[in-house]
Amino acid sequence: MLFFRSGLLLLALTTFASAQSSIKLIPMPREVHATADVPLPHGVRIVCAAPCSEEDHFAATDLGTTLQERNISSVSPSGFVIELTRLANHPVADFTAEMKPEGYVISATHNSLTVTAATAEGLFYGAQTVKQLIVGDGPKAVLQAANIRDWPAMKYRGLDDDLSRGPVPTLDFQKKQIRTIAAYKINIYSPYFEHTQQYASNPLMAPPGGSISAADARTLVEYAKAYHVTIVPEQEAFGHLHHNLTWEQYSQLAENPHGEVLAPGQPGSIPLIKQMFGELAALYPGPFLHIGADETQDLGTGQTKADVDARGLGAVYLDFMQRIVTALQPLHRKLLFWGDIAQDSPDLLLKMPQSFKDSTIAIAWTYNPEPRGFDRYLTPFTKAGFETWVAPGVNNWSRVYPNNNLALLNIQGFIRDGQRLGSTGALNTIWNDDGEGLENMNWYGILFGAAASWQKGESSIPQFQDSYAQVFHGDMTGDLNEAQKEMMLAHELLKQQAKTGDGSDGLFWLDPMSKDGQVYADKIRPYTHELRLHAERALTLIAQARAAAPAPPKSFTAAAAPYNPADAYPSNPTSLRETDAIDALELGARRMDFIGLKFQLADEIAQGYQRAYDMRMTNDHKQRQAVARELSDINGNNGRIADIRDDYSLIRDLYQQAWLRSNRPYALRPVLEHYDYTIGLWLARSDKIRVAQRQWADSHTLPTAAELGIPAPPPPTAAHQETN
Repeated sequence: MLFFRSGLLLLALTTFASAQSSIKLIPMPREVHATADVPLPHGVRIVCAAPCSEEDHFAATDLGTTLQERNISSVSPSGFVIELTRLANHPVADFTAEMKPEGYVISATHNSLTVTAATAEGLFYGAQTVKQLIVGDGPKAVLQAANIRDWPAMKYRGLDDDLSRGPVPTLDFQKKQIRTIAAYKINIYSPYFEHTQQYASNPLMAPPGGSISAADARTLVEYAKAYHVTIVPEQEAFGHLHHNLTWEQYSQLAENPHGEVLAPGQPGSIPLIKQMFGELAALYPGPFLHIGADETQDLGTGQTKADVDARGLGAVYLDFMQRIVTALQPLHRKLLFWGDIAQDSPDLLLKMPQSFKDSTIAIAWTYNPEPRGFDRYLTPFTKAGFETWVAPGVNNWSRVYPNNNLALLNIQGFIRDGQRLGSTGALNTIWNDDGEGLENMNWYGILFGAAASWQKGESSIPQFQDSYAQVFHGDMTGDLNEAQKEMMLAHELLKQQAKTGDGSDGLFWLDPMSKDGQVYADKIRPYTHELRLHAERALTLIAQARAAAPAPPKSFTAAAAPYNPADAYPSNPTSLRETDAIDALELGARRMDFIGLKFQLADEIAQGYQRAYDMRMTNDHKQRQAVARELSDINGNNGRIADIRDDYSLIRDLYQQAWLRSNRPYALRPVLEHYDYTIGLWLARSDKIRVAQRQWADSHTLPTAAELGIPAPPPPTAAHQETN
């Protein structure tokens, strides 16, 4: 249920069945009937019923490893028994045919919990739910026992990860991504490539240190297999190929010089595609390949103009798509493609050959809420007989922190409508448009996408918001849930009231003293106080959550065992998990707070200098001292310029640390250079005003504000509006 109050999007809490109210799970199973809480002072004993296959043994080991990381023994002879078994060994009367591919049943008794499934996938997913049913750590852990029946609404539940617009994750972090998304029942990971997959047949394309090698690809595929995650590589095969087409040897294939769209009429276009996808197919042996083909806006503006003018954009686009699909037919893969261009030609889609429809899956995409529903993105394909997936987004791109107001509603509505219209999959998306994206900021939207694609119908946003912090972070206080909401309120304030878009990277970097900055200053000025309170409330909540459940010392890890549990968990029933994501949330809140502070300080600089300038002709000793104080407040040790310089510097260092926790060093330099340039800008201002300070000390004269690059101060009423 959604409603608006005072221009801010608020998500109302709903009342859940009493059996589910105390059990927080992501995704929420179809049927949950709580029985009784079971303390686990002696841990558990995990049993894989014979015959225990290699896959089932992995599920049991994975469950045990996770519990051991939380200081819960998984092999205790006196521990509570958790048994993993196949349906053939343990028949369940209400285990339906619909449940068999990936579903599971959890049955609770007073001394055991049994997970039953027909397949390895189902048993693995049941074990993931067991992880969440155990709350707390160490000897204070508690099993929230329940009887559960569960199976997915959608066959394919995926994450599309942009590896081509700056950050490229390390192989270790990609493995962490696989482990994490699998824990929330996502079964597709799709790395997005424009130029960052290495090809032996096209060695120029991939940048050194910023691309995925064949060895990395093979390693990740094998690693993901154990977690029942299929790697679906996306290599752009039509548009978004700028980095490839800037090479001279491929320049003749571009629609426009150094552009980003392949010219369909060029004889070398199809051979290039065949080369890339031939290698991809060998590296990634799953059933799908993704050919991209979105946003081909340049098509018809260069080499292909005459053809597009004669036959129309849709006809030229779909003809080339058909040639691509035909050329890749020998690979025997289902080809995914983005639907944004083809959806505008519904009549032509109807006429496409059945072989094309059988060989492809159209992925409809859009990344904002649609109050009237998402049917228009899907029906051009469903009416033409295409299989479809839906692709919402986590709304992380070009923002100081993802805008989850937009992300949650987009994910909720699009996946709901996709299920209703027969879409077989959902591919939630991460994009790093300006190169500043941090993977650990995105888990909130990723996990809601996992929930929405597993759960049937419209997933509850309030239910997810109430569960997230406990399930993902082990935060029993709920403070991290509230911190996420504060960040949403900050975004909404900027979007709905200040009308500045939202908490964008552009707003973070904008010089408040520039001409453009002054335009935005007029918009944001009345709201900086409230904006900062939201961000600082988030920071306070994060600190409270950390204090209530501190993570174990670095030496007290599973890898460093054995250790004394009483030392690692002296008084807390739980310890925070996924702390890198908490650090990323804190960084986002600091950046959001700084947006408001920066505009406040710029106003104070302008006002202070105006007061000093107005007193410049005085002969009064106290007023001359006041002029010096005003200048010092602007440019002293604790002056406004130093505040801006120091905050940019601190955030720069925190950002660099966060980047290197998940990404290769490649593409970090331009972002750090942006920080250094901006810090240098304020250092230069400091030097310029220092000259004015010496001028005042020497001659009791001052340059004009304009000569120093200081804008006129805001009108007094506007400056104080926020406190009224």
